[in-house]
Amino acid sequence: MRIPRIYTDSPLGEGVTTDLDDNAAQHVGRVLRMQPGQELLLFNGDGKDYPATIAESGKKRVAVSVGTPVDNPTESSLSIVLGQTLSKGDRMDYAVQKAVEMGVTQIVPLTTERCDVKLKGDREEKRLRHWQSVAISAAEQCGRARVPDILPVMTIDQWLEHSRECNLRLVLHHRTEQSLSSMTPPASVALMVGPEGGLTADEIAMAEQSGFHPVALGPRVLRTETAPVAAISLCQWLWGDYGNPT
Repeated sequence: MRIPRIYTDSPLGEGVTTDLDDNAAQHVGRVLRMQPGQELLLFNGDGKDYPATIAESGKKRVAVSVGTPVDNPTESSLSIVLGQTLSKGDRMDYAVQKAVEMGVTQIVPLTTERCDVKLKGDREEKRLRHWQSVAISAAEQCGRARVPDILPVMTIDQWLEHSRECNLRLVLHHRTEQSLSSMTPPASVALMVGPEGGLTADEIAMAEQSGFHPVALGPRVLRTETAPVAAISLCQWLWGDYGNPT
């Protein structure tokens, strides 16, 4: 039987018996219906996996005995920060989920001129919590021991400033002939992805003036949730942990 991987924000330490946080306890106790003596693999975002055994299990409380932690080798040496324009329906969920699976380091929701999603106040907080939950679930599934942070929604100006520390900054659009393969291998990458209608010419110009390189991913126009999947895959293949094409 496959041992479930569970994220918890509870402190974890070797030889300690501790209660799981409410979300983790509900998943283990109510959804998986696990019983005392069964094994788990826990992680809390510190880069380690913690083998554990259930000591007590109930509808509201699950206690676990934690074993010896092991380093998790799934993180890429390439840091990728994704600036993803907000989109409707489950498209943003898809972009977040797949970006986490592919090793992204951080995700920044963006609002742009052609963005048709407006989030403010409680609604923004609710969506950010939801996307962070999507990221946690993706990390559990794909074997990562670090969960990328979902930052608050940023404007273009805020994003351009936030991404300055990245070695290579790329703005994706189909109105250029420049490709990734011609670029010097970086240690960190910032990817800027527009909405369904694309970034405006002014927004692309702003990005370029701020140091972003325009990049096309091929002759076809990709949807806003497809573009980050393709871009992150190529970045990991060229410079990260997907292998070296040469």
